[in-house]
Amino acid sequence: MSKDLLFEIGTEEIPAGFVPKALGSLEGFLKKALDSRKISYEAVLSVGTPRRLALMATGVADRQPDAKVEVRGPQVKAAFDDKGHPSGALIGFAKAQGVAIEDLKRVKTDKGEYLYATKEIKGEDTEKILPGILLDVISRDFFPKTMRWGAFDISFARPIHWILAVFDGRPVDLSFGHIKAGGVTYGHRFLSNRTRAIEVDSVDAYIRKLRDAHVIVDPAERRSIIEKGLLHEAGKADGKVLPDEGLLEEVTYLVEYPVVLRGAFSEEFLTLPRDVIVNAMREHQRYFSIINRDGGLLPYFLAVANTKATDMDVVRKGNERVLRARLNDAKFYYEQDVKKRLVDRVDSLKGVVFQAKLGTSYEKVERFASLALHIGARLGFSRAVDPGERPADFATDALNPASLDRSNADPGLYAKCVLGRAAMLAKADLTSGMVGEFPKLQGVMGSIYARRGGEVEEVATAIYEHYLPSASGGQLPASIPGAIVSLADKLDTITGCFGVGLIPTGAQDPYALRRQALGIIAIILDKGFRLSLDELVDASLAFLGKKLLRGREETKEAILEFFKERLKNQLLSQDLSFDSIDAVLSAPWFDMVDAVKRVRSLEGFKKNPACASLVVAFKRVSNILKGVSVTDKIDESLFSLPEESSLYNTEKEIAPKIEGYWKKGDYEAVFSALAAIKGDIDAFFDKVMVMAEDERVRKNRLSLLSKLRDLYWRIADLSRLAV
Repeated sequence: MSKDLLFEIGTEEIPAGFVPKALGSLEGFLKKALDSRKISYEAVLSVGTPRRLALMATGVADRQPDAKVEVRGPQVKAAFDDKGHPSGALIGFAKAQGVAIEDLKRVKTDKGEYLYATKEIKGEDTEKILPGILLDVISRDFFPKTMRWGAFDISFARPIHWILAVFDGRPVDLSFGHIKAGGVTYGHRFLSNRTRAIEVDSVDAYIRKLRDAHVIVDPAERRSIIEKGLLHEAGKADGKVLPDEGLLEEVTYLVEYPVVLRGAFSEEFLTLPRDVIVNAMREHQRYFSIINRDGGLLPYFLAVANTKATDMDVVRKGNERVLRARLNDAKFYYEQDVKKRLVDRVDSLKGVVFQAKLGTSYEKVERFASLALHIGARLGFSRAVDPGERPADFATDALNPASLDRSNADPGLYAKCVLGRAAMLAKADLTSGMVGEFPKLQGVMGSIYARRGGEVEEVATAIYEHYLPSASGGQLPASIPGAIVSLADKLDTITGCFGVGLIPTGAQDPYALRRQALGIIAIILDKGFRLSLDELVDASLAFLGKKLLRGREETKEAILEFFKERLKNQLLSQDLSFDSIDAVLSAPWFDMVDAVKRVRSLEGFKKNPACASLVVAFKRVSNILKGVSVTDKIDESLFSLPEESSLYNTEKEIAPKIEGYWKKGDYEAVFSALAAIKGDIDAFFDKVMVMAEDERVRKNRLSLLSKLRDLYWRIADLSRLAV
């Protein structure tokens, strides 16, 4: 017989960003707990608001199924003595299993004949098991941060006020610390009687009674109400909502009873850049913007309230008053900022500390500007830096690309000026009042001020794009200068932090180095930049100069391993096989575009019928050569078997072909050529003893295998494939 389970944790307001992940974790924990105890169920659904996390399980079996278990005992030959009497081992086994010796059965296995005890285990009632399950679920660690309150020995994201646990209409006997579960919940903090307990005995009653108490407990339903309200109110202003998926997700988990209202602000503020207004409304007030049919900003905002007041005009005016103050601040800072050109702010970065051991933001800018110019030259995008040329030179008017006529200028010189100028101006807006007040506008304000100051569009765009991607999977730089400056800035941060010992741990990554590394990988792969990461790390470490506090080689090795792990995880997330990734990343992989191409080609080669036996042979080659230093040339006169000559000749024949394919990056052809060696290598291992007693013969055969390994060693360590 199946029954329903309802479990709710009532708390103080949990941060909106915590709730979705917590609900998913709770749901997963409960499913896993029920599955592990063989308790069947139809469905488990998680719902919640800032003040409650709830699980609803339907069709839960009322008891575990009975089960038969076979337990292996001693071998028959050890179970009886010469007279056939039970041994001590047999008596002890039977007693431990609670069965009579005569009820044991004999079973023949590959390892001999054993005695087995068959036991019937009666399934327990679900009601008896649930307290332990739910206590385990609530005790799990599924929040980024937790807190303790009072003198209680429990922790959670926020203090817990009540626990609702009901199975088949009856409360579950459960306590979490000082809080005893019961069969009641509570409604909206303001729109219902906050002290009146709401008795609940079923899933349907839970949803219905909470709705009556002004709590929409299902996030999907709240989101739908918000979306309809936004659409309706924007339409009344003859506009539409500026799409903002992140804000919509956030406000869904900020409220229990959503009410959408529209307010207005003075049109005088529309003289501010659009991003300033949108940011002020979004980041500080969680307001949505309204745009017209042409995408222009309208002087209205949409707010999602958590309560329906008696007079919503009062609420509206309160929101308008708060926004007016924010926009007045923005207008003041903007008007002050534009009195000073962006280029004139660069020198002020000397007074801004980036990191105590790594110096000022100005020093950082000089480093990554040098690195950006280095990368541009490596890509053939821009002219190389002239001897004695300093990054700071690009922040002077003499090298302002705006003074160049692009149609007549040397493209390489123009590109170099764009890169240098963009890099030197990239952080200048950090000294502006606007970014000081609205930190999330860094880069945005820089690009706006750059355009106002007459910088060419490539520079203004790169200033904005160098912060991209701002999150994993986020928007990437569209322009080449923006991508290069972004790479340089991020790589300087990583090498700098590693160079002074600020290495991320499992629990801490204060400088977001993992995100920076993923951003670098994403940009390089997106743009198809053929860059050698180890060479870039060398250059970045060189620009650090005396700031480097650790050994250069030690630091470089740690950085490359850090990137290797990020790249491996990135490829695994694309459903590429672990063994293919491992094989390629065990070979030179610093050209990441090429490495990814090799992984994909290797995935195709694994379908080749010859692949499996080749891999077995290559594993054997690797094992034989492990720890062996091979420097001798191959001496054909030492061949005593035709299989040696045949493998040698085949290797000589296909080596130049593989070299040609490798240089072209045609890895499908490389692996196809390797497949042709299958017959010769199989015959070699069938007939030839590599580790011959004669030292000269042994070394000669090892040299032959080393030559064979060289065919694929720099492309992928094929011995790592699991086929």
